[in-house]
Amino acid sequence: MAAPDADFLPTHVVPRDGLAAWEAPDPSRPTVPLDPLLPVQLIERRGDWGHIVCLNGWSAWVDGRLLVPVPQTPPMAGAPPTRATDPRPLLARVRESLSRYGLALEDMAAGKADGEAFRRRTRGLRAGMVIDGEAVWLYDAEQERWVYCDGTGADTYAVSSEPSTEETTTTQTSGETPAPTQIVDRPGESR
Repeated sequence: MAAPDADFLPTHVVPRDGLAAWEAPDPSRPTVPLDPLLPVQLIERRGDWGHIVCLNGWSAWVDGRLLVPVPQTPPMAGAPPTRATDPRPLLARVRESLSRYGLALEDMAAGKADGEAFRRRTRGLRAGMVIDGEAVWLYDAEQERWVYCDGTGADTYAVSSEPSTEETTTTQTSGETPAPTQIVDRPGESR
C-alpha cells in the first residue's frame, strides 16, 4: 500500500452503499469494492467509466455516474442551478414523453388509432417519475439513470445499465452550457 498523499484533494466520494470497482474499464475484471463515503479523485473518464485514485494511491475504474461530487467552491448566492444540479431539463423531457404517450392513448380511446398505430407512436418512449412531497425521482432515459431531486439540486440515485465506454451526449436547450467533468492531475503528474 502506498503512503498517503499530503496533496490529495478529493473530487468525489463513493455512494453510501459502497461501489463496485474494476481493474480496467471492463466488467469482466472486477476488483475489491470501494467502501461507503470513501473520498476519491476522478482522474479520467471513458464514457460512463471513471478512473479514480484513493488517498493511499490505489486506483481503480468505477461507474463514474454513481460518484457523488464534492463541492469545490460554494455556489454564488442567487446564481441559477447548473445543468448538473438543475432537474428542469430532465423534467421537461419526462413531461414531453408523458404528453406523447397521453396523446397516443387519447387517439386510441377515441377510435382514431388501432393497437398497431398506438405501438408505433409509443415505440421508444421511456419515462419515469415518482413524487413524494418535496422529493422527486426522475428517470433519465438518455443516461439510463434515476436522478433524485429535493428542490435544491439533483444527483444520480441509481443506474439501469453497466458503465459504457461510449461517450454520452445530452440534449441541451438553447443558451445552456453543460457543467464540465472535473478531472484532476495527480500530484507530480501533468497531462
